Amino acid sequence: MKITTFNANGLRSAARKGFFDWFAQHDADVLCVQETKAQEHQLREPALQAEGYRAFYKDAITRKGYSGVAIYARREPDEIRDTLGWAAFDDEGRYIEARFGNLSVVSLYVPSGSSGPERQAFKFAVMDWIAPIFRQWLHSGRDYVICGDWNIVHTRKDIRNWASNQKNSGCLPEERAWLDGLINADGWLDSYRHLRPEAEDYTWWSQRGQARANNVGWRIDYQMVTPSLRERLRDCAIHREPRFSDHAPYALELV
Repeated sequence: MKITTFNANGLRSAARKGFFDWFAQHDADVLCVQETKAQEHQLREPALQAEGYRAFYKDAITRKGYSGVAIYARREPDEIRDTLGWAAFDDEGRYIEARFGNLSVVSLYVPSGSSGPERQAFKFAVMDWIAPIFRQWLHSGRDYVICGDWNIVHTRKDIRNWASNQKNSGCLPEERAWLDGLINADGWLDSYRHLRPEAEDYTWWSQRGQARANNVGWRIDYQMVTPSLRERLRDCAIHREPRFSDHAPYALELV
């Protein structure tokens, strides 16, 4: 099974850059998208469909053209869920889950706090609220793959400029400690780090300057999996090129 996650930073823009042509060549079973930045009627356009896949969307209703997540599935899911029970989060279009038997694949978009203190406070509130939900999933008996843009780096290996970003959202000590708790205390597996323990690759680059050309990046896009899937993790790849967004698609293969 192959699952790909991708923050499109506008799915219509990524499609114009050839994303769906690229995706058609990669034989994924499920695609999770974040930041569709469109409403469902706009996303139903033929250019935004993947042949052989069913598409499911969760739009932001608080502001049009903002946030939004999607799942493209080759197999018809048994169930789709798109709310977690807190309107402030749900209404921004940040979660959608497809269930296939005992497997849940989630497309998740954790808020960024980079625009200012108000959004950073909301990010911290989301982190506090969603951590118990993740623990419920972890102990539910279901297999989970949580795909998405988590907007947090975990370790030094996940960011090019560690020291200079300690006071910046996404690399704050409190954020990293929270992510560390999910992985090292609760038991979620960072699939990339499990398969590439010493690698230093990135999934996001600032659009300022020559960050991407110089590989001054951050790894903030993850596929977190329940320990029950540990032995099924086979391979993974970050597709830095071609460039469809300021993020790169991250693909995970399970046996």
